[in-house]
Amino acid sequence: MLALPGEMEIDMSKEMMTRRDLSALAAGGALAAAFATLPVLPASAYQGNMERALSALYSALASLREATPNKGGHRETAIELIQQAIQQVQNGIEYADERGGGGPTP
Repeated sequence: MLALPGEMEIDMSKEMMTRRDLSALAAGGALAAAFATLPVLPASAYQGNMERALSALYSALASLREATPNKGGHRETAIELIQQAIQQVQNGIEYADERGGGGPTP
């Protein structure tokens, strides 16, 4: 114990916090506060079958666009229907993602 003139005794055996300790503590607190403010987003479910279907539809659409237009309007109708199918598959993926749906991850 150390006693200064006119003051209380101070126990020097107790560990004192250094500036480095205080800095580390402050940084840790700031980091924790930053993570606490991050928004929580729902996890996207694996949509492998839907994603493969979407890829196949895009491939079919590209093939139809490259085909000659002399098909009596059927090529154009097929293009429109595939574009609708693409939109429906995308809507299905979004719907499942919003609700945590989907299948098991591979």
